[in-house]
Amino acid sequence: MKPLPVREGEPSMKKEEINGKLKSVFQKVLEENDITITREMTAEDIEKWDSLHHIQLISKVEKTFEIKFKLRDVLSMKNVGDLIDLIDAKQGVPA
Repeated sequence: MKPLPVREGEPSMKKEEINGKLKSVFQKVLEENDITITREMTAEDIEKWDSLHHIQLISKVEKTFEIKFKLRDVLSMKNVGDLIDLIDAKQGVPA
């Protein structure tokens, strides 16, 4: 499902919506249906979240939210909260 275009001055997607879609991405990639994500969560908090799953998560997030991350964006993320904020910042920005 393609998101509706964002009009100038309108918020693109609320962080709660981002969190919900992100939870779905984590569930699919990590194959854990009962996963709960928090802003403070890092790869160290989830046993299955290794380097390969990290790459898969980033790729799936880009596809799901129709955005592109730069390498420096990915390297600057310290936790899921940073990822949510970055997704929010990139909404409405051409990939």
